[in-house]
Amino acid sequence: MFLENTLNFNKQTGWIEVISGSMFSGKTEELIRRIRRAQYANLNVIIFKPNLDTRDKKNKVVSHNDTAIKCKTIKKSKEIYKKVKDIKVVGVDEAQFFDESIVEVCNTLANEGIRVIVAGLDMDYKGVPFKNMANLMATAEYVTKVHAICPKTGGLAQYSYRKTKSKKRILLGRGDEYMPLSREAYFKKSNKKTKKVSKKK
Repeated sequence: MFLENTLNFNKQTGWIEVISGSMFSGKTEELIRRIRRAQYANLNVIIFKPNLDTRDKKNKVVSHNDTAIKCKTIKKSKEIYKKVKDIKVVGVDEAQFFDESIVEVCNTLANEGIRVIVAGLDMDYKGVPFKNMANLMATAEYVTKVHAICPKTGGLAQYSYRKTKSKKRILLGRGDEYMPLSREAYFKKSNKKTKKVSKKK
């Protein structure tokens, strides 16, 4: 379990924490847990999510187990700059959906003394890393990789297997569209799909 940096908060020191993993791995739940702990410490906090995420209420970040917390919905990453006056902790959910400037924004905030907590998918349904998340993990002080449980093997799941036929890279995930799978199960299913496509040609 991640434990907060024990630096003296009387002196504002910034850093970046990244929480990454597959669908249903508890990324948002962990983001909310850390933000609430900061609130208990009487720190001024704010959370942002992209307006692309329309699965829940506009002013709330909601995890798959229905844990929720208030947030600000924004279109562009640089809008964050205008909303962080006197803020000590910034949360960012679904970072993979933001424009590429989110990396610059998070690093600038950290350089200015703000603790930045970022949550997002590390890979798309094809197993290709999201550039934003890869860059954030490279520049972060703390990276936490969380895992779901694979329903096929019972092991740790790190891949987000898409059950639908959609080829869009961004498809907002609910329970009926994705399934978390272990490496073994993911590549077995992916190979089956490839063979079916080949036979149809």
